[in-house]
Amino acid sequence: MSALPKPLKLTVSDYLTLEARADTRSEFFNGEMFAMAGSSPKHNEIKDNLIAELGPRLRGSGCRTYSSDQRIKVDRTGLYTYPDIAIVCGKKEVDAIDPNSITNPKVVFEVLSPSTASYDRGTKFRHYQLLPAVQEIVLVSQDRVQVERYVRQADQSWMLTTFDDPSGEFTLASLGIGVKLAEVYRDVEMLETQLRETE
Repeated sequence: MSALPKPLKLTVSDYLTLEARADTRSEFFNGEMFAMAGSSPKHNEIKDNLIAELGPRLRGSGCRTYSSDQRIKVDRTGLYTYPDIAIVCGKKEVDAIDPNSITNPKVVFEVLSPSTASYDRGTKFRHYQLLPAVQEIVLVSQDRVQVERYVRQADQSWMLTTFDDPSGEFTLASLGIGVKLAEVYRDVEMLETQLRETE
């Protein structure tokens, strides 16, 4: 009995061509495309709140935010992915193959969804760690008031700080800015009660 043929691996060029024509976004790694699941309203509300708060604080700093339609390339592993938010400081650097894929985010954010939390905390997190420019990885819960910030240390280890005081704020260590958690979770259904209890 002969073995079934293995599916053909896509090239980066194949992926970029397919992605340019697609109605939905897909990640690409090791010759395979992985469709990204649609986001919940809660997920999008938190992401939009963060962008609205970060934008004014970064104005004039030489840094700017990019939302989840911006593709990021991890050169060392070949992953093409879409973080929920990326912050780039200074001149953006792009992939040699695809000028629409940025390679030098300083901070990346993922809003954790039940279907993707283990991937965001595990495999995807390890890819982000291999981006030399990344100084902070921020994981934002959508089920409770909690922001986890990982900061790269001089020895290349990562220090975790968890922010979960609804009346407090979280800070970006590499940029020296803070955002109140009440603003991160503003008008997010089911989390409003937790925020009101601190008022």
